[in-house]
This record gives sequence, structure tokens and C-alpha cells, in this order.
Amino acid sequence: MEFSRKIHYQHWEAAMIELNTKDWITAIASSISDEWSWKLDFSEDAKLLENVLVQALRAIPDEAMKLVGTGMIEKSYFESLN
Repeated sequence: MEFSRKIHYQHWEAAMIELNTKDWITAIASSISDEWSWKLDFSEDAKLLENVLVQALRAIPDEAMKLVGTGMIEKSYFESLN
């Protein structure tokens, strides 16, 4: 079982290297703005929020990547898109 987890982690780690930080930052910002409770009432503001988050997270990419694997965005986010 432990060996299986290690293989899965290595697969995930390789996938993470393939994706660049820019892709993750865009996905994180989209995820956060999509969950904003007022999104349906203020769709233009939700898009503005997403754009602001992208710019802010790009300024601190190492910190932004700490959000991957949290409630903000799952480590497997891009797996379901492939």
C-alpha cells in the first residue's frame, strides 16, 4: 500500500512539473472567484475579482502554490481536465 502511494505521488509530482505556475495561479483565481457567494448577482465583479487575484498571486508565485492541495484547489484539479 505504501509503495502504491509513493508511485501515485511521483506521478502527481511529475504532472506538477509539466504544468507551469501560471496555469495553477489562473486555476486558483478562477476557483476562488467562482465560489464567491455574490457571483450570480455581480458577474462582472466576479470576473474583476478573478483578474485581481491572478495579478496578486503572480506577484507571489511561491506563496500561491501553497494553496494547491488545500480547500482552495485540489492537487488533482488538472487530472480531471485531461
